[in-house]
Amino acid sequence: MDPKIWHDLLIPDISVVEKIVRTVAVYFFLVLALRLAGKRELAQLNPFDLVVLLVLSNAVQNAIIGNDNSLAGGMLGAVTLLVVNYFVVRFLYSRQRIDHFIEGDEDLLVQNGEIRFDRLKKELIRPAQLEAAARKQGFDTLAEVDKAVLMPGGTLIFVGKKPTPEEVRQDELIARLDRLAEELAQLRAGMNR
Repeated sequence: MDPKIWHDLLIPDISVVEKIVRTVAVYFFLVLALRLAGKRELAQLNPFDLVVLLVLSNAVQNAIIGNDNSLAGGMLGAVTLLVVNYFVVRFLYSRQRIDHFIEGDEDLLVQNGEIRFDRLKKELIRPAQLEAAARKQGFDTLAEVDKAVLMPGGTLIFVGKKPTPEEVRQDELIARLDRLAEELAQLRAGMNR
C-alpha cells in the first residue's frame, strides 16, 4: 500500500492547536447564533428550519477543518466538539443565571385556552404549525389545549384543559341516566315475557 495514503489519512494538514482553536471558535459562534435566531430554529417545526440546520453544519465544516481532509483531523474536530460541549454543559449546570442567559426564557403560546398571537408572531410560528405540534402530542385541536409553552431548548409542551366541576357532574349525570335507561329496558323486556 502506498505510504502517501497513510500519511493523508493520519497526518492533519494543519496543526493540532489550530484545529482545536477553530473548532472551539465555531462551537461558540453557533451557540450565540442559534440563541439569537430564536427557539424556533431549535424546535425544527418545519422542513425549512431543518434544512437551515443541515446547511449550517455544512457551512461551518470548512471553518473547523480548514484545508485538512485527513481522517485524524476530522476525528480531532469531532472529539474537540464533544469535549467542549461536555465542559460547557457541566459549567452551566451549576450556574443557572448564565445558563438562563444563554438558553433564554420559556414562551407561553397558549394561556387559559387562548392563543397568544403576539407570542406566535414573535417566535414566527403559525397557528397551523402550533396545531400540528399539538396533534403530535395527542390533541385533536387547539380547543383542547389549556396551555402551550415553547421551552428554551425548542420543545413544545401542551397541557390539556381539565373539565370544570360542572362538566364532571354533567358527565356523571348522563352516565347515571344511561344506566337507568338500560335497567328500565331490561325490566320492560322481563315483563313482556
